[in-house]
Amino acid sequence: MGKEGAKVWFIPDAYLPSSGSGAKYESHEAICVLNTSNINANLRLTFYYEDRDPLQDVLVNVGAKRSKHIRLDHPEELGGVRLRRDVPYSIRVESDAYVSLQYSRLDVTQPNYALMTTIPYFEG
Repeated sequence: MGKEGAKVWFIPDAYLPSSGSGAKYESHEAICVLNTSNINANLRLTFYYEDRDPLQDVLVNVGAKRSKHIRLDHPEELGGVRLRRDVPYSIRVESDAYVSLQYSRLDVTQPNYALMTTIPYFEG
């Protein structure tokens, strides 16, 4: 790992589940970013699919010494980009500052909700 974190992260198993049946909770994914540096981190996200070209250059900013939870089902947090549900994809996150990432998925499509979280693979 770099100083505190890394500048390139990979999330191979991303999947935005269906919302569910109008229940209280909504299925979603989140990329949680921790920026402990003294400078803002400019993130560039690339979404890779099995059957189409990547969706590139999705830009997100995380302030210096801040944490940000990027909900992947909220287009306003992705510069207006709306990701399709029920389609597997992978994500590369590039940053111009060292950051740490965590990826989480809440799936409410079944009676027993499932929450999965992991630390993505980093290039370091």
